[in-house]
Amino acid sequence: QLQASGGGLVQAGGSLRLSCAASGFASDYGSVAWFRQAPGKEREGVAYIRSGSNGPTYADSVKGRFTISRDRAKNTMYLQMNSLKPEDTAVYYCAARFTRCLSYVCLDQSSYSYWGQGTQVTVSS
Repeated sequence: QLQASGGGLVQAGGSLRLSCAASGFASDYGSVAWFRQAPGKEREGVAYIRSGSNGPTYADSVKGRFTISRDRAKNTMYLQMNSLKPEDTAVYYCAARFTRCLSYVCLDQSSYSYWGQGTQVTVSS
């Protein structure tokens, strides 16, 4: 139900925009998020949006560089990534759940029921 796209190879300092198209009752998702997993590392939460919240929340490692957004009319969420660094290299996954996650676990992968297939982002130095 979630289809991620937009990954690719980019030089350090460059930008990419990831998209995640949702099908089904996508407009009813209470929480949507992006995660990433680098080789040999655990999957980590990057950013999330909760319905009814004041705004998005970001992991410290991407704060000020990444922007998560959501277009309910298009059933699509985005991750705009600027000032990319080699350490941002990973497979990026979109995730969603129908209810609002508790803020202290919204960057925990176990909070989400629906996942996209992942898109590779590679940042060269």
